[in-house]
Parts: sequence; C-alpha cells; structure tokens
Amino acid sequence: MRRLVLALAALCLFTLPAFAHAAGRGFVMLLPTGWVIAGGAAAVLVSFIAVTLLPRLAMKAPPPVLPLWPAVAQGVSLISALMLGGLIVLGFAGPRDPVENLLPLAIWTLWWVGIVMLHPLFGNLWEALNPFTGPHALLTGRFGREEGPPPLRYPAWASYWPAVLIFFGFAWFQLVWPAPEDPAILAAAVCIYLAVSFAGLLVFGVKDWLGKADPFAVFLAQLGAAAPFGRGGLRWPGAGLLSLPVLPVSGVIFVLLTLGAITFDGFANTFLWLSMIGINPLDYPGRTPLMGANTAGILLVSGVLAAGFFAAVWAGWVWSGKPDSLGRLCGRLVYSLIPISIAYHAAHYLSDTIVKSQYLLLALNDPLETGADLLGIGHAHVIMSFQNTASGAFAIYATQTSALVIGHVIGVAVAHSAAVQEGLSAPRVMRLELPLALCMVGYTGFGLWLLGAPAIA
Repeated sequence: MRRLVLALAALCLFTLPAFAHAAGRGFVMLLPTGWVIAGGAAAVLVSFIAVTLLPRLAMKAPPPVLPLWPAVAQGVSLISALMLGGLIVLGFAGPRDPVENLLPLAIWTLWWVGIVMLHPLFGNLWEALNPFTGPHALLTGRFGREEGPPPLRYPAWASYWPAVLIFFGFAWFQLVWPAPEDPAILAAAVCIYLAVSFAGLLVFGVKDWLGKADPFAVFLAQLGAAAPFGRGGLRWPGAGLLSLPVLPVSGVIFVLLTLGAITFDGFANTFLWLSMIGINPLDYPGRTPLMGANTAGILLVSGVLAAGFFAAVWAGWVWSGKPDSLGRLCGRLVYSLIPISIAYHAAHYLSDTIVKSQYLLLALNDPLETGADLLGIGHAHVIMSFQNTASGAFAIYATQTSALVIGHVIGVAVAHSAAVQEGLSAPRVMRLELPLALCMVGYTGFGLWLLGAPAIA
C-alpha cells in the first residue's frame, strides 16, 4: 500500500500535462484566426475593386479545346476499367481494414483527391481516364472511331437532373453513411454506380450521358476548364470557364450542390453543428445516430448557398437594369463558383491526404498482405507526427488559407469577366457583380472560419 501511494504521488508530481486533442487543429486554434479571416475577406474585396477599376484585367474566353483522338481516349479508358475491376475484386476479397485495402484508398485518396485535383491544373483528364468510353466502344463495335447514334435520344427535360440526383447519392454515401470506407460496402456501391452508368451510356450514348447525366464527368469537365495548363496551351486560371455553355437551372443546381456538399463536409464535424443538433462534441456517438441530421445538413447548407447565390445574382440583375434574362445570367455567373469549389476541395482534404497517401503506398507495396515488397519500401511506417507540431500545423493551415483566398479571388475574376461579356457600361457591370462579390467575401470569411473552428478529430 505504501508503494502504491508513493507511486501515485510521483505520477502527480512529475508527469507532463496531457492534451485531449493532439491533431493539427489543436494548434490552429492557437493562431490569430480572427485576423486571418479579416485579411482573407479583405483580399477578396480588394480583388473585386481592382478588376472593377481596371477593365483590362477581364479575361477573355479561350477557343474550345479539341477532343482527344478516339483510339487514345478509348485505350486509356480500357486500362482504367481493368484497373477498377481489379480494385473491386480487392474490395470484396482483400483486407478488411480500409487503410490496408487498395479500393478505399484508391477511391477516396487517389481518385477523389489526387486525380480530381489534377484537373484544375492540367485540364479534363477524365475524358480519357473514365472507365466507360473504352468498354462502350468495344461493346458497340466502334473502337477507335466516334460513337454512332444511340438507341434513344437523351430527353431534353432530364437536362442535368440525373447528375444532381446521382451526386447527392454520392455525397450522402460519403458524408452520412456510417462506413463509406468499408471495402466490401464501397465495392458494392461502385458496382451499382457502374451498372447505372453503363446502362445510361448504352441507351443514350456517351456524349449526352457523360455530358449531362454523369456527375463526375460533368464535375471534372468543369474543373478542367479552369486549368491554366492543358491541350489548349497556357492561359489565365479560370479563363476556360468562360468558354463553357450557359447552364440551365438544373446545371446551376448541380454546381451549387457540389460546393454545398464539400462545405458541409467541413462543417459537419464542428462543435457548432454538433451542438445545433443536440450532440455533445466531447461524447461523439459516431455517424449512425446522426444520419437523419446530416442528411438534412447537406440539404440545408446547399439550400442556403443556393439562396445566397440566386439572391445575389437577382439583386445585381435588378440594380444593373435587367440586362439579360435572369436564368441565363445565373447560368453564366455560376461558373465563378468553380474556382471556389476547387479551393475548398484542396483545403479540406489536404491533411488527410498526406496521411492516406502513405497508406496507399504501403497497400500498393503489399496489396494482398502476403508479405510482398513490390515497391521496395520494406517495413516503412506512416508518419503523422507533422500534425502534432506547431510548425507542421501552421504550414498546413497557411496552405489551406492561401488556397481558399486564391480560389475566391479567381472566382471574382471569372464573375467580372462574365459580366464584362454582357457588353454593359463599366458602372452597370459594377452594379451587376457587386452583390455576388459581397456574397463571395462573406463566403471567404466562413470558409476561413471553418479551418480554425473547434471540431472533433
């Protein structure tokens, strides 16, 4: 008993303080985030003033990029389809641990972050990387040639609504379903998506289905249009968005949903959201009890974002003398949200991707857990300590903050250039875009607040 008392006394006297949260965000909370939010919002506002006072800063729409040769695109697509097939087999038959199975690592890290973020840099890579066009060409006997007429014409009333519905299902699976990284469940979900997509391609053809109904083909084409590099040569970031066709209401809703989903992804784990739905953040119950609330959360955030966008465009439209139809104006100006969506995507997944990329390399090194050393990295270990140092947390936070501010500044430039294309006088252009610019300033502040807001790990 005496020894026990002495041991407890020594433990109390000589142990160092312990912290309840050792992830990078604990360091972020020590930073002067209020000044960062104010500075980021001010930078976006200054960028609006600059493009308004200097009309020459308006970007011009570059010429459309020519499509890839059918044989090249279809050949790469076939390779992608074969690789995806192998990943699905691993999902069903490989390791059960999501950080050891290649399927969840390939889907959530390599594809949804790595490949997606290559598009804003180098253009629409998904045009060739998608797993559909190659198998479709083989099935229809047109490999190496343009596709023939489809069995049915894609209905005009459908527009982008299939993309909206499928993307909402994807966002729900990723953000609401309790186990989106479970290899077998993810493999089944991928199979369902592939079956629906192949059916759509066979019935309505590649051009219409991938151009309007498939959410990832639509989303990645929009991100690729913002790229400064690519087959079209060097251009200003975001300039290619000015060459895209005017979106109908369904297309506008699709863009707003993609941005709303990634915004809620960052908001869902904050103490504020959890307290709003009656959850103690320090006693997090897991995803299952929150499925209803988080489903409503995706719709709520996307709805608020849509309301803010439509209200801002409407206010600018009225103030500038109703220069065009309101629907067409929304279908043009919504492209200014694409750079913001890119920035949120990069900032939100940065820290997690650095860690998961290491797991991906380890899984590639030994995909079947047989003791193989295919990449020659031996018994390497995943390094996460960078998140637990002040310098590491600051570097991540600074990168995230810079990405958000730059994305919003490019969004302002795209909105200004689209407004200039309306052929209005400088004062009317300013009135047209000012409400949307102020909306972007507020959204910048919210995004920067999210980076430093208290949240569960």
